[in-house]
Amino acid sequence: MQNKIICVPGQRLCRLDSTHTLGKGTYKRQDYIYSSLAGIVNVDNTNNKISVVEVRSKDKTIVPAPGDIVTAMVTTINQDMCKCLITSVCGHELNETYRSSLRRQDVRMKEIDKIDMLQCFRPGDIILARILPMTEAHTFKLTTAENELGVVIACSEYGHPMTPISWTEMKCTKTSAVEYRKVAKIVQDNTEKNIS
Repeated sequence: MQNKIICVPGQRLCRLDSTHTLGKGTYKRQDYIYSSLAGIVNVDNTNNKISVVEVRSKDKTIVPAPGDIVTAMVTTINQDMCKCLITSVCGHELNETYRSSLRRQDVRMKEIDKIDMLQCFRPGDIILARILPMTEAHTFKLTTAENELGVVIACSEYGHPMTPISWTEMKCTKTSAVEYRKVAKIVQDNTEKNIS
């Protein structure tokens, strides 16, 4: 592989093997290294045995990659899936949104056959989800099948903010009406406290 190669998000760069490994701006898919950014490919050969393949970008264009935690807004919903717009990746706000979908079988790990999508999400909900490995080019599939993933911000059917009261319920702050959701367990991040 030569240096100074310009690439786009989702472009296959090289095979992931004993001589090439992942660097910044890349992700793995089926034993190959792919670019998650638009930018210039850089190969770091300082370690004689393994070359680190990375992509450097001036404008910091971020594209969701498999395994990333994303924030998304639910736009439409039916019994089998909901469609979402990804608004941030790993805490970085995006300049443009990416379309994605969350299938019923990827909502939670247990009792998949009992899942009712309308009791898990509603249009307008803000969710935390993980990007699944890509099966189709430029189609992002999401999962919330972890305790820390699910609805983080929601409004009641009356338009008022809601607060979580259990893993499966949120309560309207004005009317006290309870609605069902797949609620995310929010974990406090102590890294900022440790740094300061």
